[in-house]
Amino acid sequence: MSNTVTPEAMAAMEAKYLTLHEFVKAARYRLDANIWDYLTGATETETTMRRNRMGIDSLAFRPRVLRDVSTIDTTAKALGRPIRLPVLLAPVGGLESIAVGANGAATAGEGASAFGVPIMVSSVTQPGLEPAAAATPGMKIFQLYVRGDAAFIEDSIQRSLAAGYDAFCLTVDTAIYSRRERDIVRRFAKPWRATATGDAQRHQAALNWDDVKRIKDRHPTLPLILKGIATAEDALIACRHGVDVVYVSNHGGRQLDAGRGAIEVLPEVVQAVAGRARVWVDGGFCRGTDVVKALCLGADMVGLGRLYCYALAADGAAGLVRLLEILENEIRSCLGLLGATSYAELGPSFVHAAMPTTLPHVHSAFPLLRLEDSGY
Repeated sequence: MSNTVTPEAMAAMEAKYLTLHEFVKAARYRLDANIWDYLTGATETETTMRRNRMGIDSLAFRPRVLRDVSTIDTTAKALGRPIRLPVLLAPVGGLESIAVGANGAATAGEGASAFGVPIMVSSVTQPGLEPAAAATPGMKIFQLYVRGDAAFIEDSIQRSLAAGYDAFCLTVDTAIYSRRERDIVRRFAKPWRATATGDAQRHQAALNWDDVKRIKDRHPTLPLILKGIATAEDALIACRHGVDVVYVSNHGGRQLDAGRGAIEVLPEVVQAVAGRARVWVDGGFCRGTDVVKALCLGADMVGLGRLYCYALAADGAAGLVRLLEILENEIRSCLGLLGATSYAELGPSFVHAAMPTTLPHVHSAFPLLRLEDSGY
């Protein structure tokens, strides 16, 4: 495994990046237009993506004061293992086209492990299942897009176990691949989509609860995650099948258009799960305050998608570590100003419905961002 997260590299990152929006700007000027639109875009009208941000921005805090917050614990646990923050790097296809260098998920895994948070490695990113695992000594989860029959799924599970992954994830909101119009109008064909056409796509479309039951029956001790749950009804079914993590997600607004924001879905799923499984969520989370809002509403973990990709595009693994350091600072500040010293003290009483102050879009979490040539 390479080690690019050296003290010298981190000293340079600390001088270079002081805010999260600086990573977005650095990524924009490094990535070509096709990859930038792939990263920042969503499906059709991009309504679901905007609702992700609108849902987060429509929550205001109710802080408590005169509490001793001189010591604040921002660490957490994931599947029983200690982690530095309650965030994970969500699976992203084609990371090799985004990250500095050509190592994609290996670069992301190096940065995640150096900082101390989990990564969920996509089955459609390079350098592949085994090399990504070898570069990731910390907690890692393998996420599968189904491109074959039951034997294909079983082989993927066995390979992930042999490579040292800690859990296995099925993405369940991609039965039909969506129309992402930014890519379409550019006539941009993503090379990592080659395995998602024709007969291979049919297998993803055919995925059903019987497959979930078969996996749990064969691997009862393997933590199983279903990513893409968007209703209380499906959360209940997942619990009945013994799923370990119900992962609330709308694919960052990149699948079904005109959907609800992920944080809007979260309360009904938390209520339906009722402690029988862990609840994770992603969808537009970009700031420390965003993460804390999700935790207030009952999430156990918050997935980062576009946000960590900006850091990888800007400065690779060292850039990712620096981004997570800044996010950690934001989370600690938010907790202290809420009057909380740990996540266990949070709850719905800390948030309140409010009018957003910014029109929602992919970068509305960064009102100081100026990307002169992108329109965002």
